[in-house]
Amino acid sequence: MEQSTQISRSGTRLPGRLLPRAFFEAAPDRVAPLVLGKLLMHRTAAGLLAGRIVEAEAYLGPHHDPPDPAAHSFRGPTPRNRVLFGPAGHAYVYSIYGRSFCMNVSCEADGLAGCVLLRALEPLAGLDRMAVNRGLAGQAALRNLTSGPGRLCQALGLTRATHNALDLTSPESPLQIRDDGFVTGNVRITSRIGIKAAVHWPLRFLVEGHGCVSGPRKFSAALSSF
Repeated sequence: MEQSTQISRSGTRLPGRLLPRAFFEAAPDRVAPLVLGKLLMHRTAAGLLAGRIVEAEAYLGPHHDPPDPAAHSFRGPTPRNRVLFGPAGHAYVYSIYGRSFCMNVSCEADGLAGCVLLRALEPLAGLDRMAVNRGLAGQAALRNLTSGPGRLCQALGLTRATHNALDLTSPESPLQIRDDGFVTGNVRITSRIGIKAAVHWPLRFLVEGHGCVSGPRKFSAALSSF
């Protein structure tokens, strides 16, 4: 795969290429495995914070047959979820019980809802700042930095007020997903975790054997390759 390096207005060198909107204009269960291995990058005043995506979950829109009862879009558009019904490739950030945040990427064509929840990263840049953001002292274990959607957002300093609805496909966006040509290898598919509806749907995708993956360490689903 051809690689390139983009220099942002701030002078920060960003590896690989920015993923285009067309990448996300597909069903979430197709986008989720493909986003594994890509780089999530956040340009901040304190420097670049970045990690490789190693775990993601797909949430299907209300047009899906059957609709996904675990998706925020299940009951149609609201002020809270309107990003999901807009163009693909935008950040959908929401809070959990007012304590932490989760980041999703909108999928599907404009007007159709669907998203991919980013559940875990392998930290690559700005690890000291991530540890500070997480309230951890000293050199924290990589798994403790960005394993789980709440930890991921806290480590990268992502909040709903600042980052919800950002266009991840824009070169000017401080929050981007980029492709540096990394090949993930085997991808495991399991049921989603941390939800109460449609819990058996096989819509969780993770890099097989990676130490930064969240949740249980044992899996019952079969191994697949993408």
